[in-house]
Amino acid sequence: MNNPQRSAEPVLTGRGLVKRYGEQYALAGVDIDVRAGEVVAIVGPSGSGKTSLLHLLAGILRADGGEIRLQGQRIDQLGEKQRSELRRTEFGFVFQSGRLVQELTAEENVALPSLLAGRGRKESVAAGREWLGRLGLAGMEGRRPGELSGGQAQRVAIARALTHQPKVIFADEPTGALDTRTGHETMNALLTAARDSGAAVLIVTHDWELAQALPRMIAIRDGRIATRQPA
Repeated sequence: MNNPQRSAEPVLTGRGLVKRYGEQYALAGVDIDVRAGEVVAIVGPSGSGKTSLLHLLAGILRADGGEIRLQGQRIDQLGEKQRSELRRTEFGFVFQSGRLVQELTAEENVALPSLLAGRGRKESVAAGREWLGRLGLAGMEGRRPGELSGGQAQRVAIARALTHQPKVIFADEPTGALDTRTGHETMNALLTAARDSGAAVLIVTHDWELAQALPRMIAIRDGRIATRQPA
C-alpha cells in the first residue's frame, strides 16, 4: 500500500496527551502528528490506550492533559457544541460495526453527515451516490443495511465518512467484524477513497499484520508510545 504525497505541516497534532479513568492512566503523555493524505495505523493490545487516543483526537473525549490542534488551531478547549460541529464538518468516522441507521437506505445513510452539516438534500444525496459508485456499490443505493453483506455495509460506512470531504478519517477496527478477504478488500477501498479525497486516515487496530502493511505505524502499550515508524 503506497503512501500518497503528504503536506509538510501536520493537519492534526497531539502533544503530551493524558487521559485517566479514576486512578488508571489510559494515556500517559502521548505525542502524535498526522499530515494531510497520510495513513497511520495505531496498533496495540486491548487496554493499551489506542481507542482512547482516537477518541481524544476526534473530540469525542476530553483530555486530562496536553493539547490537540487541527491545522494549527487548538480544538481540545472547545465546548461540546463546537466539538460536535467539528465532528460533523471536519472529521469522518468508520467503526467496526458500521453503525448505519437501519431504517435508512444506503444513499440516505451516506447523505446523513452532509444533511446534518446543513447542506441541501439534493446535493447531499448526489454526493452520496457518487461515493457509492466509486466504492463499487452502484445499483445498491436503495438497499437498507439488512439487505447488504458485511463488506458492502462497511463500504457504505466509508462513503458516509467521505461524502462531506473531511480533513481526517478516524477508523476504529474497520475490518474487525469481517473475514480476511473481505477485510482486505474493504481496507483497500478505504485507502483508495481517502487518497482520492486527500483526507488523512487514522486506523486503530489490534491486528499487527494489518498495521505493518500500512505506510506508517504507531504502537501503543500501557498508554505510551512503544514504537513508531518515521513520519
